[in-house]
Amino acid sequence: MEMVDNLSRLAEKKDLEAIMANFAEEFSDFEGRDKPGLQSLLAGYFSGRTGIVIHRLSSRVDVLAADQASLQTEVALSSGGAESLRRLIKISPDNYRLKIGLVKNGERWLIQTAEWSYVDLNELFPESLIILKKIYAR
Repeated sequence: MEMVDNLSRLAEKKDLEAIMANFAEEFSDFEGRDKPGLQSLLAGYFSGRTGIVIHRLSSRVDVLAADQASLQTEVALSSGGAESLRRLIKISPDNYRLKIGLVKNGERWLIQTAEWSYVDLNELFPESLIILKKIYAR
């Protein structure tokens, strides 16, 4: 969970180099992208966005072993002036569920596989919806 929080902060800063240091060299995603392909995808996303804000919602650990793990985490994503507007009129950000496979490399966990999909409010984990309501009640 710490890694997801750290990656969220790095994405908000658009620190692509630091983000990519958290991915295994043999990384692949659900669309067949390798690590350089993911880096290119993220660079394109970052170049077209300002004021990225990411809130980690709920996470669930699916597998936890000595050298591998997998988890699902949901995030709420906004960019530009949308974050302030969403809070003002209480509309939901874009919500995504990420499925992440991790491998242990020495003392560090690295992301080896990733899959993500957009989820509607009614598809969020119940605990994510509670967190989202708290965020936008501020």
